Amino acid sequence: MSYDQVKQASQTIIGIKQAVKAMRAGQVTALFVAIDADNWVTDPAILLAKEIGVPVYHVNSKKELGKACGIHVGAAVVAITAM
Repeated sequence: MSYDQVKQASQTIIGIKQAVKAMRAGQVTALFVAIDADNWVTDPAILLAKEIGVPVYHVNSKKELGKACGIHVGAAVVAITAM
């Protein structure tokens, strides 16, 4: 998985709180996590994703992940939804 899949996704959720909320609602099909983000920020989302069976993909850069979502700031976590 790469930044291209995030760019091509029809619906993305940016940020840890919203991604966790969407995972709990059963809306997430994949989770992208920047490896340069702090672990204390990303670990809760990664653990929940593994617990409920959502695939987790690691990418190199928060800045590039944010750029792939069309925002001008970094994103530590991005979820792709089925909707």
